Amino acid sequence: MSIEKSIKSDSKKIIATIAHLLKLDKQEIELDVLSNSEVEIEMTGYDNWDGGTYSFVLTCKTPVTIYSKIQNDLQAIEEVIKNKTQHVFKSYNRCWIESVVITPQILEKFFNKVFSVSSEELVQSLETQKSLMVSVSTGGPQIKFVNAEYIERNKTISKGLNERQIKNPIIFTDLWGWHGKWSDGSLPTYRDRREFLSQLIDPIVEKVQAIPVDELPTIFEEPTGWSRVDRSIREIKAKLALAETEEQFMNIGLLCRETLTSLAQAVFDREKHPILDGTVVSETDSKRMLEAFIAVELPGSSNESSRKMAKTAVDVANTLTHRRTADFRLAAFSAEVTNMVVNMVSIFAGRRDPN
Repeated sequence: MSIEKSIKSDSKKIIATIAHLLKLDKQEIELDVLSNSEVEIEMTGYDNWDGGTYSFVLTCKTPVTIYSKIQNDLQAIEEVIKNKTQHVFKSYNRCWIESVVITPQILEKFFNKVFSVSSEELVQSLETQKSLMVSVSTGGPQIKFVNAEYIERNKTISKGLNERQIKNPIIFTDLWGWHGKWSDGSLPTYRDRREFLSQLIDPIVEKVQAIPVDELPTIFEEPTGWSRVDRSIREIKAKLALAETEEQFMNIGLLCRETLTSLAQAVFDREKHPILDGTVVSETDSKRMLEAFIAVELPGSSNESSRKMAKTAVDVANTLTHRRTADFRLAAFSAEVTNMVVNMVSIFAGRRDPN
């Protein structure tokens, strides 16, 4: 077998060995890059000096969310991975690693925002609006009793369609506008009105339903912009990948607690967010500060269920981070809940709004 074929055949073993060396040396950033990248090892040259030597390049095609965080330190990270690769290449006679190159993965699609109105909600709103318009124009309820419902639902429809860059076909701002249309003589029969609405709305429903699910991202991977919070989240993920002992798992719980504190300090405003129980809070009372923030940012009875969910998430995260999380499962759960609270609060704070 040729040298090139031998290296290609062993590429998975080589990459696994490099990763293990990085883990043992606690080089967390480099391990994160290698573990999450598409890694290729390619022969780039041959020199017949001294019996012949073969040169190779190791390329890491890294997810853009990771690449964007490390691009200022690429050279140093590449050098660390190259050093570990050179150790592994000693097992192969007359082979050496010329360089390690880290590049961003090429994306097939561009996602510029998360839809706040889900496809399911949008389709249901369109179909309900159509039914209501049919009903009022075919002897159903009087407009004065259902007009407010129509107007409110049309706001949801307009928002959902606008997010998908689809023109809203329902041009009637209220049911009186629809009444003017069906009563002007152009739609004299109930059947005419039903057919008109089907031709108006059904194609839009089909268009919304045809949008592939993978074009509706629901998870934020981008940093929040709060540097201390983002740095802590990265550190939690890296440490979780390396943790093996009880002390290391407990340290992840402590880091989660510090993350919540940094998050609370980033969003809490003493004048704007009064503490719910009137307690004078310290700068580290993340639970009370976050609960006060949520109460103000999600006001009113219509947001009661959302407030409960958010408060529960904060309670769970706070409880977990104060436990002696001494195994992987508890540490991982604590990390996941902490990350969820960070994303949730960043949404309320406007950090996830479309540009």
